[in-house]
Amino acid sequence: MQNALLRIFVIPIIYLLSYLPMPVLYLKSTGFYFFVYYILKYRKKVVLENLKNSFPNKTEAEIKKISKEFYKHFCDVIFETIKNVSISEKELMKRCPFTETGKKIFNDFAEKKQSVVVVIGHCGNWEWSALSYQIHFKQILVGAYHPLSNKVFDSFVLKLRSKFGATIVSMKEFYPYLLNNRNENCTIGLIADQSPPKEGATWVNFLNRETAFFSGPEKIAAKFNYPVVYVHVTKIKRGYYECDVKKVVDSGQEFKQGEITQKHVKLLEENIIQQPAYWLWSHKRWKHKF
Repeated sequence: MQNALLRIFVIPIIYLLSYLPMPVLYLKSTGFYFFVYYILKYRKKVVLENLKNSFPNKTEAEIKKISKEFYKHFCDVIFETIKNVSISEKELMKRCPFTETGKKIFNDFAEKKQSVVVVIGHCGNWEWSALSYQIHFKQILVGAYHPLSNKVFDSFVLKLRSKFGATIVSMKEFYPYLLNNRNENCTIGLIADQSPPKEGATWVNFLNRETAFFSGPEKIAAKFNYPVVYVHVTKIKRGYYECDVKKVVDSGQEFKQGEITQKHVKLLEENIIQQPAYWLWSHKRWKHKF
């Protein structure tokens, strides 16, 4: 029944919405914000607690202002992601370009036929950033993801994320995929800020607290001796972002256990502090205690 509803109603509605002009989608986003923030009050306690613990020196008024800006941005990202169904390469390149520095770094890797591990956080619009990479660069993006429980919606989301040529592999199959394709030059995309199981996590002081992080980026870099970079996303204005690329390490085998994770988490933290309203504060990021 649920799959039938998705196929007959939900997914067709997403397709129809996607073909609306961006100004119309942002009007809908504004209306959705009032519903989510004032009526549904979606995870407001989680957001406020996360912000207060991360920025203990900010006043209640400052925390409230950031939280409201976060919800506005969060709703925008939902409608921007809906736009992924119909967005053209030209429009996406205009709305989410890479800096000249970022282009040079990725193009240099491609010219040298060097695979690279890329970490990115839930800053700005991470979905657009991944799609934008696929347009800007020739080296294929291989991304890891957590499969959704609903198979119909999971298939739909995978189709969107691989729209411009990326290879998307489930977390369970990701490492075997890399082993079997280790001679293929690629850009390995990993989300840096998801909450891992407590067992085997790397702990880093992040936003004023000891925080568990997946060690996957570091382990892959060390296993295959790949360099690591961080994609820093800045929101320029509503509907427009810019992606910069910052080198984390040139070689994954030159560092002690935990050091690479420390380095890319530091860059993530700087990204968040630069624009605190544009990170995913509704995520229950600190459910595990050190």
